[in-house]
Amino acid sequence: MPNIHTLKKVSILIIVLFSLVSCRQSETVSIIPDKNPPTESNNFGFNLNDFNVFHDTIRRGDTFGSIIENQNLGDIQVYDIIEKVKDSFNLKTIKIGKPFTLLRTKDRHKKLEVFVYQPDRASYYVIDFRDSVSVYKKTRPIRFKQRIISGKLDGSLSEALSKKGVDVALAQKLTKVYAWSIDFFKLKKGDKFGITFTERYIDDTIYDGVDSLKAAFFEYKGKLIYAFPFAQNQVSGKQDYYDDEGKALKNFFLKAPLKFVSITSHFTKNRFHPVQLIWKAHKGTDYAAPSGTPIMTTASGVVEQTGYSAGNGNFVKVKHDKTYSTQYLHMSKILVRKGQRVNQGSIIGKVGSTGLATGPHVCYRFWKNGVQVDALKLKLPNSQPMDSKNLPRFMTQIKPLKRELDSVANL
Repeated sequence: MPNIHTLKKVSILIIVLFSLVSCRQSETVSIIPDKNPPTESNNFGFNLNDFNVFHDTIRRGDTFGSIIENQNLGDIQVYDIIEKVKDSFNLKTIKIGKPFTLLRTKDRHKKLEVFVYQPDRASYYVIDFRDSVSVYKKTRPIRFKQRIISGKLDGSLSEALSKKGVDVALAQKLTKVYAWSIDFFKLKKGDKFGITFTERYIDDTIYDGVDSLKAAFFEYKGKLIYAFPFAQNQVSGKQDYYDDEGKALKNFFLKAPLKFVSITSHFTKNRFHPVQLIWKAHKGTDYAAPSGTPIMTTASGVVEQTGYSAGNGNFVKVKHDKTYSTQYLHMSKILVRKGQRVNQGSIIGKVGSTGLATGPHVCYRFWKNGVQVDALKLKLPNSQPMDSKNLPRFMTQIKPLKRELDSVANL
């Protein structure tokens, strides 16, 4: 008769196996969205009750040909099918993880009659093998609904939006819009926010995420900072974000070369060096981060210098214009070359501890007119300032949006 310890081990094994099976089933369901009962939006224009229906997703190594050759195609050859559809359906665009559906006869032969591929939620391709091979693409109607939310922070921005049932993509978009004017790590509990945005719905019922940001405000250091998209050039339609006075939110420079920052040492004329153990000037700002963290150039420009020195370790220096240059030290890896053009936010290297460093970090140095200065204390220029001739149009455009945001700010 098994002892108590043996029974416990068996019980634990059963629980683990059950958990693994349950996880696998949950994962399978999540990647096959069309296992719901047929509806107007997922039957692809067919009465699915008339077919033997098989749903799956594209796996690594799958091709259109390899999928259908394992099916009963009758007298039709795979090569002939590919030749007939390749001009209407680019078979090379089939991607791993995308769903497809096979509609087969309900008899014992299960002959393949229709192949459906969904490159995205809003469209699908149909290859019909009945009578003769034909292919067409269908696009489901998309409707945009505007929504406004407001509240007070009680954690991270992502948590606040999640509680209101908002796609996390909105948090990422807001972080980019406010990257030059708000340090989201310094937002405090109780700070207010208001956001007006549009969401996409397919066939009026299937939620398809956030589409665009219409307006927003965040309380930061006791002040409401607004963001409104506006196209100064109505022909190009290219939008930048401006505050409620028409001042550009986007600066010529990012606030820091890392997405998530922790300052460990400031620019100073006299600092005790942790490696050399002497007092000397520290003409940069140190940002600690795990080794391998991507380092971004804070503004667009041309890589002026890359290399290694005993003190700086692996470094990159970028010249932005006649006035400004920046340098990034102690990299574990350099990812650009001298003379290369880089854009604001481009990854130029990875955090390390090469040179005179006690741990992984990037030392960020800043030059103005050839003189090293404290980047954190420098008043940096905005990009694409509002043209005075466009200001009246901008103020008219944002008036109803600001009025709506202000109404929720006071709740």
